[in-house]
Amino acid sequence: MLRIVLTAALLCGTTAVYAQELTTAQRDACMGDYEKFCKSVTPGGGRIIACLAKQSDKLTPACKKVLAEAEKK
Repeated sequence: MLRIVLTAALLCGTTAVYAQELTTAQRDACMGDYEKFCKSVTPGGGRIIACLAKQSDKLTPACKKVLAEAEKK
């Protein structure tokens, strides 16, 4: 479900998750996933969140949780 929501948001570009930079909570929860899957991505413009969304099926539960919470806002 999260993958579908994040993919749809990526395609539409209208979800707040993609309009913002990573928050402290998101960075803390997703740092390991970022280093594993998205380290080569240049920060800014929602690129890291988009990268994490592409890897959503491989993310840790903590990272999935904070990204899902951000998507609800």
